[in-house]
Amino acid sequence: MSTVTVNISFQNSLLNEIDKTARKEHRSRSELLRDAARLYIQRQQQWDDLFQLGERITEEKQLTLRDVEDEIKSARQEKRGS
Repeated sequence: MSTVTVNISFQNSLLNEIDKTARKEHRSRSELLRDAARLYIQRQQQWDDLFQLGERITEEKQLTLRDVEDEIKSARQEKRGS
């Protein structure tokens, strides 16, 4: 896999936290930032997938926004009661 070097700007305080974390984990700054980018992209994809699933279910069951809100409210109340 080929790599490309990029320049990126950070506030000093954030860069200090990045370096501190990298040292603590015995990793390079680049390794830490690559992993952080991968995790961010993965989480965004998971959220996108979740919303797409919600939209598909909403369409299939012909639910309105109000139906969804009512179901969420009901589930929360049920959870509190348990």
